[in-house]
Amino acid sequence: MKRSKILLWAAIHGLPLLFVMVPAMEAPLVARPTEPIKPLKTWVGNASWYGPRFNGRKTANGERFDSEALTAAHPHLPFGSLVRVINTRTGQFEVVRINDRGPYQEGREIDVSYRVARKIGLIQPGVRQVRLELVALPEHR
Repeated sequence: MKRSKILLWAAIHGLPLLFVMVPAMEAPLVARPTEPIKPLKTWVGNASWYGPRFNGRKTANGERFDSEALTAAHPHLPFGSLVRVINTRTGQFEVVRINDRGPYQEGREIDVSYRVARKIGLIQPGVRQVRLELVALPEHR
């Protein structure tokens, strides 16, 4: 009898606590833009990739290359620019930060890291047409 009274008391007093705890246990809010980010410029070109054999080498902006970083080389965009690289065949995309110069092969617009190439399906073909969207230019300090 005493045990059932304790359980009843716990149920009555614990119920309001559930109303406070359940919302707190939900996933944290994530900021999402209400509209897709409108690119500053869009164009089409060929992308290639460079990978692990370049790991540790200095890039044109002085950083060490990391084939698993979300970075890319572009001939003239300012370092720190953010570019969305979209595989035109599959729609797969990744946003990269420009930290190097290149590619130095005629007919290629951008060289992406191995990680980016894997994500957008560029490893097997090596070179593929992509849509490039300039998402942001670096802030001047």
